[in-house]
Amino acid sequence: MTETSEAPLRIAIAGLGTVGVGVMHLLATNRDLITARAGRGIEVVAVSARERHKDRGVDISTLAWEDDMTTLAEREDVDVVVELVGGSDGPALALSRAALGRGKGLVTANKAMVAHHGLALAEIAEANTAPLKFEAAVAGGIPVVKGLREGTSANQLTKVYGILNGTCNYILSEMEGTGADFDEVLAEAKRLGYAEADPTFDIEGIDAAHKLAILSAIGFGTRIDFDAVHVSGIVQVRAADIAQADALGFVIRLIAEADVQEEGDDRRLLQRVRPCLVARGHPLASVDGATNAVVAEGNFSGRLLFQGAGAGDGPTASAVVADLIDIARSFDSARDIGAPFSIPVARLSDLAPAEPGNRMERTYLRFTVNDRPGVLAEITAAMRDADVSIESLIQQGRAREGGEVLVAMVTHEGPERCVTEALSLLEGSDSLTGAPLVLPILAN
Repeated sequence: MTETSEAPLRIAIAGLGTVGVGVMHLLATNRDLITARAGRGIEVVAVSARERHKDRGVDISTLAWEDDMTTLAEREDVDVVVELVGGSDGPALALSRAALGRGKGLVTANKAMVAHHGLALAEIAEANTAPLKFEAAVAGGIPVVKGLREGTSANQLTKVYGILNGTCNYILSEMEGTGADFDEVLAEAKRLGYAEADPTFDIEGIDAAHKLAILSAIGFGTRIDFDAVHVSGIVQVRAADIAQADALGFVIRLIAEADVQEEGDDRRLLQRVRPCLVARGHPLASVDGATNAVVAEGNFSGRLLFQGAGAGDGPTASAVVADLIDIARSFDSARDIGAPFSIPVARLSDLAPAEPGNRMERTYLRFTVNDRPGVLAEITAAMRDADVSIESLIQQGRAREGGEVLVAMVTHEGPERCVTEALSLLEGSDSLTGAPLVLPILAN
């Protein structure tokens, strides 16, 4: 057994779901290794959860129990609170504010809370010289927060992007592998536990947007601006789109991306989450299943790829305990705690949202239309009038006379505003039977 003269770091855990129990299992299984690397032991002294007597597979009988999780922040025998409850507001936020306000450390896996209230929590942490860590809030067990905050600190990042939601990536890669349509694969993902009973936050892109807002703040030294993230999910993607992408040499992935560019005399930040066509040679094309991956591009480091399990009790618990080890190493030295978002909140920049209309990109467009004469001419006329140059066009054969058919096209590179204008010209057309699907092609 590893021994140390340092007093153990005493922690309280709020939330004993799969991640909370995973943290306890990890601390017990790797106790000696963790003590050696942290320079002191890490000891759970108190817990709080919904049901006190539920069988969770871990012994909590020797630990202090608090029915009101907020009181964990008031205990004199607690150095760090681990918040694993979830929710952007409510008890999780109250506990986090209370813990940091009392000068206690806070470790959280709560991406929604950090995306909406991270700057306010960071200000409380800095004012009270309290460590605030949230590695587990983004991409599970992948050390991307630490990688951006520390590993790329000497670089001017030009872009941060990646696959940040395992549920969407599982659905898209299953559609790719099986040829099944979205609804069928989503139902199977729920059955297997890859998707929640209500998967809205995942499939609509909101979960990925929370994570992107956090990475943007760290990577670019900006204040979090979740409301400025442009978000679209994967619910419109059909098996036919997957097949067409494959024929063109692409796969479809939900991509979260952020970059800072000059617009006149200003630097502006563009953040968006959307399904994209990804060329098979791109590093993100081979990321399948529930895996997450993040790419950071720096002016001296070049392209960096972080990849691994983006969720699950083991990977997420690993990130939580890694944060605890960081705190344990520097717990007696306030100057080593550091700023949660790379630099102090007061020095974070306020970048206005960028206008995407002038961005240059190629685009895949898919229209669901009535099978009748003149429809194709109507679509191509709208493209012509909006200055959209068509690279290739595919019209699927008829299933039956007068039925619904798909028209797909790939544009040459051009301003995004031109595609937007073309779609506005087609809006309300009785030739279209559904909203068009717009999939940008991710540049290599």
